[in-house]
Amino acid sequence: MKFTIAIHGGAGNINPQNYTPEDIKVYEEKLKESLNAGFNILQGGGNAIDAVVASVKVMEDSPLFNAGVGGVFANNAMVELDACIMDGKTLNAGGVTSVHKIKNPIEGALRVMEDSPHTLLSGNGAELFAYKQGLELVPNKHFHTKKRYDQFKKAQEKKKIMVDHSMGTVGAVAMDKQGNLAAATSTGGMTNKFYGRVSDTSIVGAGNYANNKTCAISGTGTGDQFIKTVFAYDISAQMEFASKTLEEAGKISLQKLAEIKGHGGFIGIDRKGNIQMDFNCSGMFRGFKNESENFVAIFKGD
Repeated sequence: MKFTIAIHGGAGNINPQNYTPEDIKVYEEKLKESLNAGFNILQGGGNAIDAVVASVKVMEDSPLFNAGVGGVFANNAMVELDACIMDGKTLNAGGVTSVHKIKNPIEGALRVMEDSPHTLLSGNGAELFAYKQGLELVPNKHFHTKKRYDQFKKAQEKKKIMVDHSMGTVGAVAMDKQGNLAAATSTGGMTNKFYGRVSDTSIVGAGNYANNKTCAISGTGTGDQFIKTVFAYDISAQMEFASKTLEEAGKISLQKLAEIKGHGGFIGIDRKGNIQMDFNCSGMFRGFKNESENFVAIFKGD
């Protein structure tokens, strides 16, 4: 099997005029670091699950994205984080939502998948479980950045919930040498969101899905519309039951999203290792890597 990995760091109103050449270089270097973290595992014979976790952790630890460090603030002035992971071979999945202390939420999701009888844990319960599993917990201020706090104060002044159109949800999808698929996604959600809001990222089939029969999908964008269209599973279902290709199914699902005023994008890998990265907005931080190609891009047309 041809092994490969793809990643995203958010999609939305991402236009070249809003970024200096230095900004673009910093983003591209971090995307490459994330790709390499997962690809090296695949190249060494590791599994897709470990690869997507490694790639997502790189982005969770960077203030460039809305996941982990640099996550946006909820209306209680805390950074609330969500993550999900899914194994395409077994359909086993795990997620955490509304957590404040788990240093790498994607590791919390992994532990839920592998070491609990459940699929999704929330809030204090998720954090207690993560602590018992030996994961690192940190004060919420570990995730705080001045840029995000300034965005939060502006949102409060306007009394609005704001989607960050430039620095977003992160995700990774991979196929390993055994042909198994996996998907992982992590987010801080929306600025000034209601305390306790659950994102599409943490919900299996909405922002994250993997099935060896079809594909692995990680989405990013206006999360509530992703939930309403069951976006990630919708792509898989079209492939399984209507014999659509990944490209065809993705475009149809993006159109469904647009019909209810949703926007964003996704990365996907099908069961043959074909990659698709598509979005219905002006840009998406994205990239993929396999044995013959190494690609990163930000804007539409790149």
